[in-house]
Amino acid sequence: MSKRVLIADDTEFFRLALKDILGRAGFTIVGEAENGAMALEMAKGLKPDLVILDVVMPVMNGLDAAKAISALKLPLKIVMCTSLGYEPIVEEAVRSGASGYIIKPLSETKVLNTLNSIL
Repeated sequence: MSKRVLIADDTEFFRLALKDILGRAGFTIVGEAENGAMALEMAKGLKPDLVILDVVMPVMNGLDAAKAISALKLPLKIVMCTSLGYEPIVEEAVRSGASGYIIKPLSETKVLNTLNSIL
């Protein structure tokens, strides 16, 4: 069975790029969110296996969304997706409940290697 993925990024271009990469790899995209608050609500209802969260988003950023989604205690993994690859952000992402992170710009090989190592 393919893994069910929720993608949250405020930039449609990156959502489309992730959908393309993950779709070719056999993942099922169950939802897309434009901000962290939407991602939180969608995670509750869709119960994905994996949530990919951009760090910088309006309404609720990805780090706060990761904390809130982790608090739900759902059987899912969280991966942060960011162009901010410096150490404090990565450490905060892990403290927020993320199992890993993907650095933009997206590389299909790096995305799939990261997700496969987490799953």
